Amino acid sequence: MKCVSALSTVRNTDAALNEVIDRAATVLGGEPADLALVFTSMHHAKALGKIVEAIRARGLGRHVLGCTGESIVGGDREIEGSAALSLLSLRMPGVTLEPFRLGFNPDDGFSGWPGASADAGTGSAMPAVLLLADPFTFPADQFLKTVNDESRGLRVIGGMASGSQVPGQNRLVLDGEVVEHGAVAVALDGPLELRTVVSQGCRPIGRPMIVTRVERNLIRELGRRSALEVLRDMFGDLDPDDQRRVQQGLHIGRVINEYQETFKRGDFLVRNVIGADEDGGIAITDLVRVGQTVQFHVRDAETADEDLRTLLEHERQARPDARVEGALLFSCNGRGSRLFPGPNHDVGLIRDVFGPIPVAGFFAMGEIGPVGGQNFIHGFTASVVLFEEKTDAGA
Repeated sequence: MKCVSALSTVRNTDAALNEVIDRAATVLGGEPADLALVFTSMHHAKALGKIVEAIRARGLGRHVLGCTGESIVGGDREIEGSAALSLLSLRMPGVTLEPFRLGFNPDDGFSGWPGASADAGTGSAMPAVLLLADPFTFPADQFLKTVNDESRGLRVIGGMASGSQVPGQNRLVLDGEVVEHGAVAVALDGPLELRTVVSQGCRPIGRPMIVTRVERNLIRELGRRSALEVLRDMFGDLDPDDQRRVQQGLHIGRVINEYQETFKRGDFLVRNVIGADEDGGIAITDLVRVGQTVQFHVRDAETADEDLRTLLEHERQARPDARVEGALLFSCNGRGSRLFPGPNHDVGLIRDVFGPIPVAGFFAMGEIGPVGGQNFIHGFTASVVLFEEKTDAGA
C-alpha cells in the first residue's frame, strides 16, 4: 500500500492543479493509484471536472471521489476560507472498489444503493463506504438509518459538502461525473485495515439517567422527575468551570448500546439541548424513547482537544506495530480556529499521534461516522479514517 497527499493554496486553478499532480506523481514514482480523494474550495469548483480528468490521466486514481468544502485539509494544514486544492492518492493492491451514486426522491426513497453487495457479508472483516453528499438534497440521517437496518457491520464515513451555503452550488464528483445533488460514494473491500475514529468533542457530566417520559424530541422526565429539575440539581453540583461550559452550550448523550453495564465517553451519541418549556421539559435535536439512558455533556476547546487526542492515542496503543499509511479527516466547519486557539488543530493531532502521514479532507456541514457500531451524522465532530497496511498478523 502507498499513500500520498498534496495541497495547493494557489488561487489560479491551472497552477494549483499542476502543483498537486506533480507532487503526487513524484512521490508515487510512476506507480498507478487505485483511489483518489479530491477536495476543493469554491475557487476551483467550476473546474472540478477538468481536475478529475487530469488526475485520472496521470494515473493518480483509477476511481476519484471528491467534493467542494468551505475549508480544505491537506498535509499538515487546514486552509480556512481561502483557495485550496487537496489530493490524496492511494495505491491499494487487491482492494476492491465499488463506486456508486445515490439519489433521493420523497416518493420513491433512495436510488443507487447497492445494498447487499455492500453488506458486511462480502468477505472482508470490516468493509466500509466513503460517502460525500449534498446537504440540501440528500437526507443523510434517513440514509444511515437504512444502512444500519439493512447492512449491519458496514461502516459509513464521510461528510456533507460545505463549499456553498446556497442550494445547487456545491459540487460532488465520482470518477468522470460532476453533480450538484444527491451523494457519491465508494465501497472498499479486501486486504485493507480501515480504522475509524469519531471524536464528538464532548465529556459526560453528572450521571447516566433513564428517560421515563418523553414526547418525540422533548424529554419530560428523567428518573420520574422533571427533566429541568434534574438539570438544575446537577448544575448546582458542578464546579465553576463546568457550570461555565453548561452556560456556553449544553449537550446530551444517548447511549447506543443499552446492554452495557457501565457507560463511558464514546458510548453516547451526542446531540444539542435546544431549549426548555414552562412545564419542565427539555428539547433536544434527536428523538428518544422511554427507557433509554442519557447523560448530559459539555463541549469546549479543551474538551474537544482531549477527546480527539484520547481516541487517537487509544487507536495507536491498541495496535502499536501497525503501519498507518494515511488518513482522511472530515471536521466540522465549527471547529478549526472557530473553536481552538489557532489553526490546524485536528490535522495536527493526527500527525502528532501517527507521525507525518499523508492527510486530506475538508470542513463539512455534517460529519458521518460510526459510534457504538452504528452510523450517524454528527455536528462539531472530527470523523477520521485511518488507512493501515494489512499484515499477516492483522489478517
